[in-house]
Amino acid sequence: MSGTRLPPLTPELQVSDLLASLAFYQQVLGFSLLYQRPEDGFAAIALGEAALMLEQIEQNQQPDDPWTVLPLDRPLGRGINLQIDVADLQPLYHALLAHDVPLRLPPETVDYRTGDSAVRVRQLMVQDPDGYLLRFSQILER
Repeated sequence: MSGTRLPPLTPELQVSDLLASLAFYQQVLGFSLLYQRPEDGFAAIALGEAALMLEQIEQNQQPDDPWTVLPLDRPLGRGINLQIDVADLQPLYHALLAHDVPLRLPPETVDYRTGDSAVRVRQLMVQDPDGYLLRFSQILER
């Protein structure tokens, strides 16, 4: 990803500890920091062409805040998993093992139908420090 332009769809995840989330995403998963606004508790990160925005949850969230649907019960992000395409799943898998990150879904190879054809992927899934589900996927063949 070049510059600071984000993809047309970039999820913004509210996080309980921005510094801990940045450490996890950068040091364990290999994301790079695109930019941040520390005064706002905000950072934009990327891995390949995938990008996320992270925002620190305010201690005293107001019920009428249009940006937040309360309550923010853990784990956050229930009902969604974020698929992140990677060129090679193996280095990420080894990094997760080296950091003792529990795997929600161990590496598996699956075929998904895509209309009249199929795609074979190698994938695994983890949860970030706030419980968001992250599914990393490597395309093996179409």
